[in-house]
Amino acid sequence: MRQIFLALLCLSLSGCAVLAVADLAVTGVATAAKVGVKTVGAVVDAVIPDKKP
Repeated sequence: MRQIFLALLCLSLSGCAVLAVADLAVTGVATAAKVGVKTVGAVVDAVIPDKKP
C-alpha cells in the first residue's frame, strides 16, 4: 500500500513540474511578443511623422 502511495505522489509531483515548465514557456513567449510589439510600434512612430492639424 505504501509503495502505491509513493508512486502516486511521485506522479503528481512530476505533473506539477510539467505544468510549471509549460507555464514558464508561455510566459517567456508572451514577454518576447510584447517586447517585439513595442519595438515595432516605436519604429513605426519614428518612421511615420505625425500629421499636424
